[in-house]
Amino acid sequence: MAEPKKRLTSTRSGNRRSHLALKKLKLATCPKCNEPIVSHRVCPTCGTYKGEQILNVELKNKKK
Repeated sequence: MAEPKKRLTSTRSGNRRSHLALKKLKLATCPKCNEPIVSHRVCPTCGTYKGEQILNVELKNKKK
């Protein structure tokens, strides 16, 4: 297998890895309970998505 002729500098390695950093989550507010939620996900506190009840949170809490 081919070997590199010269060592890569730390700047080149850093530039190559610049897109690997973690990004902040985009938070929105739930229109029903006004809690911060991740965009395009079901609200974990009230269980709604786009105004529709998706999860029954009361049953989920009783099981625990």
